[in-house]
Order: sequence, then structure tokens, then C-alpha cells
Amino acid sequence: MDNLKVTVYQGYLFWENIDKNLQNISLKLSGIREKTHLIILPEMFNTGFSMNAEALGEEMGGKTMQWMDVIARKYECVVTGSLIIKEEGKYYNRLIWMRPDGSHEHYDKRHLFALGKEHNTYTAGTKKLIVELNGWKICPIVCYDLRFPVWLRNVNEEYDVLLIVANWPERRALHWRTLIPARAVENQSYVIAVNRVGHDGNEVYHSGDSTCISPNGDVVYYKRDEEDLYTFSIIHDEVKKIRRALPFLKDADEFRLS
Repeated sequence: MDNLKVTVYQGYLFWENIDKNLQNISLKLSGIREKTHLIILPEMFNTGFSMNAEALGEEMGGKTMQWMDVIARKYECVVTGSLIIKEEGKYYNRLIWMRPDGSHEHYDKRHLFALGKEHNTYTAGTKKLIVELNGWKICPIVCYDLRFPVWLRNVNEEYDVLLIVANWPERRALHWRTLIPARAVENQSYVIAVNRVGHDGNEVYHSGDSTCISPNGDVVYYKRDEEDLYTFSIIHDEVKKIRRALPFLKDADEFRLS
């Protein structure tokens, strides 16, 4: 594994306005001044966390995925974030992993936020996704999934980075700031979590609190309340070192959700 350069975008999202969000994010990403391997955008980065799926849902390969393809090629890196996808008459909160060669994979949010009635609109995913980038094994998830550690168990060191895209409200920011380090320490992996900022169309405020936590629980990056575009490195030796010094994963119960 080489060290991995990661760019996070903690941004304000214009409510249910796909064109304006894509234009704004394109402008903000123009501030990238160094080579990066991965750009991470928030959950539903092109609409905000909307239940208006019938009006806003796109087919696979639609406008937003085409935009992701352009961005990935422009910056010669992977771009990821979730959006509303319509497929075979169903709607998914789907994370897209777009590579610079145009190939892509996806992960459908497994745990739908019943408190916000997300389960009435979207279909839950059933499969975990592990992707590889520069030798790093990465497990991307979406927002509410963070609360469910059994789903996220790092069985047989299957991943080195847990990646979270979110629209997590400020009123539960304490939970966010507590669960992220817990996931890093218990899974001996980096956790990179990218949230939005500002009020959404339902007047719910998001404080961001985007962060990167090392496998040892140390803070690599943290930002609250403000928009931020920031690039940092994660270090492969940190993963190796903590797993070698404290081989807790080898003592874990070997079970997983199918």
C-alpha cells in the first residue's frame, strides 16, 4: 500500500436543485491544488436528503453520474458520494464509486432512516461493498449505517478504511462524534466521514463535523460548521503498526451478516 491522498468536501447543499449543486461543487473542487487519489462528497450531494425521489431520481448513467465521470477524469482520481437512483421501479440511496477510467461500482444504503421515513421511499441494500484503491481496501457506507456495528465488522481484516458519506443533523452530532472513533478503534481501520453543513429544505441544521480518525483513535482531520475542501494523507504504516502491536482482530468472533 502507498499512502493515500484524500480530498473531502464538506459543503452546503442547495435543496433539491441538481444543476445548482453540480455547478457549485465543480467550482469548489477547482480549489484542489495538489494531486489527490480520492474525492469524497456527502450523502445525496446533488439534492440534499430528500424524499422526493420520484421527481429527483436518476437512472444509472444519468446526469449526475456523467458529471462524476467528468470530475474523475479531470482530477485523475476516484470520486464518491451518494445520490437518488431509480432502477426497475424502485428508488435507492446509492453510493457511486466512480473511477477515472469511467468504470464504477455502487453500494445501496442498507439501514434506512425510519425516523425520517426514508424506508417509505427507498429500498434497502443487501450487499456490503469493498473496493480497492492503490492497495487500500475501502468499505464505503451511507450515514445511518454508522449506527450498526455488526454490519460494519471488519472480519478477517477485509478493509483498511471505513468511508462514510452523510447528511447527519447537528442535533445528534454527539452520537456522530462518539460512534466514528468507536468504529475506528474496534475495526482497527481509518474512518473517514464526510457530512454536509447548513440547513436543509426541512430547516434541519447540519454542523458538518467531517472527520478522519486513525486506527488508533487519533484525529487526522476535523471541521465543524463551515464549508471546507481539504486534502490530507492517510498512512499505510499506521494500519500495519496498530494491527501488529494490538492484534485484537485476530481474537474477534467470526460471524458476519449475509
